[in-house]
Amino acid sequence: MAQRVEHDFLGEKEIPKDVYYGIQTLRAIENFHITGIQLKSEPIFVQALGYVKKAAAQANADLGALDKGIAAAIVKASDRLIQGEFLDQFPTDLIQGGAGTSVNMNANEVIANVALEMMGKDKGNYDFCHPNNHVNCSQSTNDAYPTAFRIALINKLTAYSESLRELADSFYAKGQEFSQVLKMGRTQLQDAVPMSMGDEFIAFATNLREELSRIEDSKRLISEVNMGATAIGTGVNAPKGYAELVIKYLNKASGLSLSLATDLIEATYDTGAYVQLSGVLKRTAVKVSKICNDLRLLSSGPRCGLNEINLPPMQPGSSIMPGKVNPVIPEVVNQTAFYVIGADLTLTLAAEAGQLQLNVMEPVIGFSLFTSITYMTNACNTLREKCVVGITANATRTQEMVMQSIGIVTQLNPIIGYEKSAAIAKEALETGKSVHDIAVKEKKLVTQEKWDEIFTFENLIRPKFINS
Repeated sequence: MAQRVEHDFLGEKEIPKDVYYGIQTLRAIENFHITGIQLKSEPIFVQALGYVKKAAAQANADLGALDKGIAAAIVKASDRLIQGEFLDQFPTDLIQGGAGTSVNMNANEVIANVALEMMGKDKGNYDFCHPNNHVNCSQSTNDAYPTAFRIALINKLTAYSESLRELADSFYAKGQEFSQVLKMGRTQLQDAVPMSMGDEFIAFATNLREELSRIEDSKRLISEVNMGATAIGTGVNAPKGYAELVIKYLNKASGLSLSLATDLIEATYDTGAYVQLSGVLKRTAVKVSKICNDLRLLSSGPRCGLNEINLPPMQPGSSIMPGKVNPVIPEVVNQTAFYVIGADLTLTLAAEAGQLQLNVMEPVIGFSLFTSITYMTNACNTLREKCVVGITANATRTQEMVMQSIGIVTQLNPIIGYEKSAAIAKEALETGKSVHDIAVKEKKLVTQEKWDEIFTFENLIRPKFINS
């Protein structure tokens, strides 16, 4: 394979002549064998790096910090990244040392070499377009990397919100479908009072919809960037007015509404927005996992469990027990949620580990957030498509369980009082008799007419106060 020679201050290295990345990317490939998950697996991040480099070139050209011809070539090269080209040229591991320098230089080198090629020059002929001097003009990894990271997060969160909204909508639709299904509510896994299965599923939807506004709050925090801070927030090596101008170009290129942080020194080391976002992801994961626990309980059986609902059968459930079908979709979503909950701790420790004017742990913060958002998006889609939309209710069984339960004695409290109701419950439990037979037929504490008034479907799911 033909090679070209590039150098940095550590020395020279041979690089395959046809690749667009350069020596610093090659060093990252050699140094960081951690996750095996490469930058190219996050095309939305590569696209965001394109936005950052394009906006920087435009602002630098306007302010006279960069030759307009070179800036134009950088803009065109960046546009090609934005459009999805050259993804295979981003092989750096997502977890790396150096606070993201390898990612930033990967982008700088690819853009420089794409620009050189469009200028009719050989790759690596950096006299005409240099990764540091030109593509990275008026920038540091410490502002370019987190700005691109935040743009990528906003765009990933948009897709995640949509998947979560669709999941909530699917639960709501099931709630409407099950609106006339009577079932027993439970607290501490014990019989409580009757309810509609429709209300149970609509509550799942409400529970998830609450998270959409939390995600929007997090997006607003993430939208504040430190672009123009350069190394530590003082704006060293950037021309006057650059920070404000580059934000203007960034918003135009990305279609977002980014704002410049008011204190660039604080913004360069602060990771509070990431901590909050991770907390939101964890909160949602906990909620989704709890719902999956409920689905597994409600579908348990089919003969010896609750058996209130049926989940779509997805695969044989055992290599030894014939006919067994397991709730594999809720199970895999549970496991995804566990990962996200653990990733939140990883991010928390990384955020706390910042020192002085920079937090060098941002790559693992990025990895934690990218993977958590991706996995939760996939989990929400999987749960909706392969489970929720196919759930059916066992309405006859759930109604029988309600009327045979002891919990319905609660409805008699306003008429006969708590102590008499408790005595009926105790007798029903000890003898196996129904609450109806004890209260109406044997003890005659309630008339059949009053019983019929109390125990209508509508009054059981939307109880009104009824006394003697």
